[in-house]
Amino acid sequence: MSVPSPGIVVVGSINADLVVTLERHPRPGETVLGRTLTVLPGGKGANQAVAAALLGADVTMVGAVGDDAYAETALSGLHAAGADLRAVRRADGSTGVAIVEVSDDGENTIVVLSGANTEVTPDVVAASADAIRDAAVVVVQGELSAPATAAAVRAAAGRVIVNLAPVMELDREALLRADPLVVNEHEGELVLAQFGGAKRPDHEAVVTALLASGFASVVMTLGGEGALMSDGGPVRHVPAPRVTAVDTTGAGDAFVGALAARLVAADALEDAVRFAVRVGSYAVQYPGAQPSYPTPADELPEVLTDDHEEASR
Repeated sequence: MSVPSPGIVVVGSINADLVVTLERHPRPGETVLGRTLTVLPGGKGANQAVAAALLGADVTMVGAVGDDAYAETALSGLHAAGADLRAVRRADGSTGVAIVEVSDDGENTIVVLSGANTEVTPDVVAASADAIRDAAVVVVQGELSAPATAAAVRAAAGRVIVNLAPVMELDREALLRADPLVVNEHEGELVLAQFGGAKRPDHEAVVTALLASGFASVVMTLGGEGALMSDGGPVRHVPAPRVTAVDTTGAGDAFVGALAARLVAADALEDAVRFAVRVGSYAVQYPGAQPSYPTPADELPEVLTDDHEEASR
């Protein structure tokens, strides 16, 4: 189905997250007691689309859900954020599910069952090719198949954000369309290895090597340490505010959605990264992969202000 093009098209996964809270994560072979179980909307693609939409961007989601009881939960955050869902396919079978364990220190482990996300084939992407081609920013991740992801990148005429999480083997030509490539420190090393690069001594060296491999720009997220970025010049460090993490699930997706929202608003990459770092810091203070982000009409909380960032350095 061809749909009217927004500023941002996100081609990616849509899941229901089964979130278990527990004191600490079990060791291999160990059984521990959990505290609560909550079913929430998730999926990297949906998380990023929700973040961008709630921050004021015009967003269309391209993806798939099943015909089971989890489908409406998986779509609920997208509905609430006002994303265009006409390019979301309804497939036979199960919706994608992520089983998320969140410990008392805010750290998480995640097991993903792809479900209907496997129904997002290159043909399904091609059905939304007009919207993808006309979008100012197209966002893809690593939770769909490599052929579908590459098809989305090739259909794009505007800026492409490739958040290669999890890392997969993606066609080199398609991967190099990333502007920026967004990876965490572990993913950055894996992508560099795909390009034949040797292990580097530090994160800044990895970013420099990725740029030398042909990427127009690279953003490396560092969790509570903020992010590194470069669009061809010196690698810059953008620090994160000091916050108390409640749940780190989806923090990277909040970052990517915020980055896309600011890039489609014509921010320079460094300014967009600076804002995205603060949104990621805001997100970890609330449970779930799709917490509520302040829209432009709302008063921004302290963690999203430049003054707070300066105070945290």
